[in-house]
Amino acid sequence: MKKRSAIFLFLFYAIFTLNAQDWSSIFAKLSEASLTPISNQEALPYAFDALEPYIDARTMELHYSKHHAAYTTNMNNTAKESETAHLSLFEVFNNMSKYPVGLRNNGGGYYNHLIFWKMMKPAGGDKPQGKLMDALINEFGSYDAFAEKFSDAAAKRFGSGWAWLSLDAEGKLFVSSTPNQDNPMMDVSDKRGIPILGIDVWEHAYYLKYQNRRLEYIKNFWNVINWDEVSRRYEEALHALEKE
Repeated sequence: MKKRSAIFLFLFYAIFTLNAQDWSSIFAKLSEASLTPISNQEALPYAFDALEPYIDARTMELHYSKHHAAYTTNMNNTAKESETAHLSLFEVFNNMSKYPVGLRNNGGGYYNHLIFWKMMKPAGGDKPQGKLMDALINEFGSYDAFAEKFSDAAAKRFGSGWAWLSLDAEGKLFVSSTPNQDNPMMDVSDKRGIPILGIDVWEHAYYLKYQNRRLEYIKNFWNVINWDEVSRRYEEALHALEKE
């Protein structure tokens, strides 16, 4: 019986390790794979007031200049004197369970916001086109069904966190949510994948304008989505998942 249990555990950890290695090789193909836990905060790609009236200028200024800046500084300070300094940020995410919670929170906060800014643009909204729209319809039945599922995930995320649209290891789209500054790339995530769209539902992302009206913030988020960027990330993720 002990021998059988030992064999089971060996196979379990072998499969887990193989999966981690697979994700590592996949993440390495992404355009942001050169990021490390010692990285600078990138410039915001638009003015603080560019997403008005849906996201107000003061919220954007504080969110970017204070919150994202703090995650960036804290990530750098945490990683500076550790073994993670020579790793890519995605390698850290891939083995996040091995590292301190401070790196998890701040590394996630750094990266999640970095891509969040790019996933929005002035005069955004509308709907995706081409392959991404086809994939959404194929997976969720319709664009509206996807939008409802995504909004529901964001609305029901208890406390602080994010809702995501991601690709899983088979190249299928799925909606999920994560607590705090976790994301689907981390090995601590319930379901792993490559995020292509995310919404921040921490109160600092919306409270100045919307107070406790998270649902209104989520509804208005659809007016600023940069579907060109989301589609680019979708295509890139598909390419990264291709078998060699």
